[in-house]
Amino acid sequence: MIFSLVIITFILSVLLTERFSRPQTIMYIVHEPNTRSLHTRLVPISGGVAMLVAFSISVVLSSWFYTPSQYVSWIGLSGLLVATVSFIDDCRHVPVLYRLSVHFFAAYLLLEQGNLWIESLVLPGIIVILPTSLQSVISLLFVVWMINLYNFMDGMDGFAGGMAVFGFGGLAILGGLNNQVSFMLLNLIVASAAAGFLVFNFPPAKIFMGDTGASSLGFLAAALSLWGSYENLFPLWVTFLLFSPFIVDATLTLVRRLLRHEKIWLPHKSHYYQRLVQLGWGHFRTVLWEYVLMALCSLSAVLAPLLPIYAQWGLLIVWIIVYLSLVYLVHYLECHSC
Repeated sequence: MIFSLVIITFILSVLLTERFSRPQTIMYIVHEPNTRSLHTRLVPISGGVAMLVAFSISVVLSSWFYTPSQYVSWIGLSGLLVATVSFIDDCRHVPVLYRLSVHFFAAYLLLEQGNLWIESLVLPGIIVILPTSLQSVISLLFVVWMINLYNFMDGMDGFAGGMAVFGFGGLAILGGLNNQVSFMLLNLIVASAAAGFLVFNFPPAKIFMGDTGASSLGFLAAALSLWGSYENLFPLWVTFLLFSPFIVDATLTLVRRLLRHEKIWLPHKSHYYQRLVQLGWGHFRTVLWEYVLMALCSLSAVLAPLLPIYAQWGLLIVWIIVYLSLVYLVHYLECHSC
């Protein structure tokens, strides 16, 4: 039955994405390219709606065969808030402050009703209990940052959809290894919906997921990570490794722009993946190398909980070195492209 639900999700996502990419449909929503865009042509941005509809239908179907977890309803309600404000923003601009207000409220609703507050910082062999005040701040910022960083990283053909396939696919495997069927199934449905969207989003993209898709995927990444961590399926740092292709790029870019006193709320093209595309790599070559990175991160994250503590630290150190090397590589390529 799980396999059938995954296939149904994929087919629904493919059909809806293809439908929404047609100019004749009411869901044909387009944006003019801006200073953040790597495209110069008009492309519909309603692919995220197609993914979410396919995802929602499959979740409802799954509830007929499997008892849904208590977390599913709160994830759904909070996610609906994020998706709604994002869809309005796709149709007509919503000021940043209003969007962030909804993001924080959705994060609070999820954390409070699901009791998913981050109570401690966990690293291999180390647990640091956080003061109550820090638990609230770190938890809210984690969810809101994941919502927005995923949106920031949705700027290249096949990129955000690919991260969803590898990221949520990895979470599904971690759930399966711990015999947590409900958690595994929900992640498989997300990954399958993203895979169906990728059929039309892989370079050259015929449709984008828009803020509706990207912000919702970021929210789901945060929510499902907190759920899995709370159920002791894996420590939270494993999720950071799993989604690190997005987390590292977005976070380093934000820090770099803050240090340069740039207006971080304005559109830009200074993410590492954007810089590679502008160096002449193009969407196809860049996204394929990003897929290699995502696959290796997913494999590492799945294996990490099975390793002894010293090996987990070794794995983290290796990945820190890898990312430092990749940052240096981009700078090197830019210096030698002149």
